[in-house]
Amino acid sequence: MTQPIHVLIVDDIRNNITALEASLARPDVSVLKAESGPAALELLLKHEVALAILDVNMPGMDGFELAELMRGSPRTARVPIIFLTATAQDTGRTFRGYEAGAVDFLYKPFDSRILNSKVDVFIQIERQKQQLAAQLSTVQQLLDANEMLMAVLGHDLRTPLSAVIASAEYLSRFVQDENVANIGTRIKSSGMRMVRMVDQLLNLARLRGGRVTLQPRPVELMTLARNIVDEYEARVGKGRIFIFRDGDTLLQGDGDLLSQVFSNLIGNALQHGRDGSAIQVRLDGSAADELVICVQNAGEIPADVLPTIFAPFRSGRSQQESGGLGLGLYITHEIALMHGGSVKARSTNDAGTTFEVTLPRAPRPRVGRTEPAQPFRLS
Repeated sequence: MTQPIHVLIVDDIRNNITALEASLARPDVSVLKAESGPAALELLLKHEVALAILDVNMPGMDGFELAELMRGSPRTARVPIIFLTATAQDTGRTFRGYEAGAVDFLYKPFDSRILNSKVDVFIQIERQKQQLAAQLSTVQQLLDANEMLMAVLGHDLRTPLSAVIASAEYLSRFVQDENVANIGTRIKSSGMRMVRMVDQLLNLARLRGGRVTLQPRPVELMTLARNIVDEYEARVGKGRIFIFRDGDTLLQGDGDLLSQVFSNLIGNALQHGRDGSAIQVRLDGSAADELVICVQNAGEIPADVLPTIFAPFRSGRSQQESGGLGLGLYITHEIALMHGGSVKARSTNDAGTTFEVTLPRAPRPRVGRTEPAQPFRLS
């Protein structure tokens, strides 16, 4: 059921109110009536009004004064106002009405058809606002339900996955039968892949639900990079990932989110880079107001994949090959935007693939939504 749309009529002459009420009668319109400015203000405190039709000449508080009070209140500042007056046409009074916030100024006697046409416009606008509000509420409920589902999924899956991975680890390390050990290794690999998928889905739900907020603090990017590299070296061995620093790499940012940027980019390089090739992580802090993170690996991204590399559920390989859902680069893009930065990708057969994240020294507010960054190519 749609809510009735309220139209406020303010006039000190009751017969005028009755005539206007009859003219505006519609099934979905509720007419609020007031015979003075103070009475109108009381109604405005109780009801959301789509349009106010004010008489100019009223004892005590006239229509201009009432309009100025309405414009001074956040609750009623955006209520459209149409002035009605029985006095002779006066350009000065007309301009004063518009200065007071009127959207129209009519002189009596007026053509009721013209007034009704004007009122219909504001009724349609209010109805559209109600529909948009209902749609927004529905979308928010869906987002909340989606986030709850992801949270339950993540919580309920982690416990059995931990048992599966631990059991697979035991089989691969302590069972003498080589076939069984190989099966354990495959089970462990698949279990770790499922863990990464769960993590990516949880991060996606939080990002799209607007539940991830920055918690800026002093962050040393070199320390973050070193920690993530140490974690990966424990899995793939030392001597493959190299870190280079130039200048001051201290900034104000969310350390947890920026750690995820390093983890996503290095993990992507390991997954999609040429087998056994070196990975370079370069931190450029030579500029006064920004820092640049570059992660480079051998191997080329296909030309048809590069334009959509930061889109969700996209990657350079199939999900089976990538070990995830193709969300890592999308999440990296969103985290960079949250800090007021950007991320780009370039890839050629000779130079390999480089992801470049530019971050300001201090987070800049994110205004609106930005589409994923377009790739750039070497000249």
